[in-house]
Amino acid sequence: MHAVRSVIPGTQGRILAVLAETTAELNLRTIARLADVSPSQASRVLPELVRLGMVERREAPPSALFRLVDENLASKLVQSLSRVRDSTVNELSRQAKEMIPSATSVIVFGSFARGEAVAESDLDVVVVRPSGVAEDDDVWATALENWRRYAARMTGNRVEVIEVDVDSVGQLLRGRKPLWSDVNREGMVITGASLERLRGRRSD
Repeated sequence: MHAVRSVIPGTQGRILAVLAETTAELNLRTIARLADVSPSQASRVLPELVRLGMVERREAPPSALFRLVDENLASKLVQSLSRVRDSTVNELSRQAKEMIPSATSVIVFGSFARGEAVAESDLDVVVVRPSGVAEDDDVWATALENWRRYAARMTGNRVEVIEVDVDSVGQLLRGRKPLWSDVNREGMVITGASLERLRGRRSD
């Protein structure tokens, strides 16, 4: 989730995102490469960030090194934005654990799990329904919908939920659909067990 780039568009946002993700000092060419901008673009933006007090420059011939100023309030906000993915996961997990009845698993997959989500990305989620709870159980359906709505409001993204019964997980993983291989391989478990741990359960 490129929160810094989404909130601060353009070259400035790309450079700030790079600097927020490291405590190391970086030279201009390294910053440009990591931010996917040209050195000339970086050379125009960095002096302005230095002037604003967000970035400090240290001469280290034959080049100069740059880093965020930790004490600067604007820089602190940028660093908070860079950690929004972790904060989102923690809050989604907290809310999922409060569901009654409890989900066997809630697993985020897709671009968010890979750290590639942008402002327009969906939040893709697999929710494993516990054994003995019917799909049309009103209490369960309400709890799941409340969680989905909360996740959508918190992230600002559309939340796509795939709901499966715990007893069908093994069958799904044994199937040939790439979706379940992807969820099993790259999914981020925010509460409960992974699909692999549930694999041994069989559907009736």
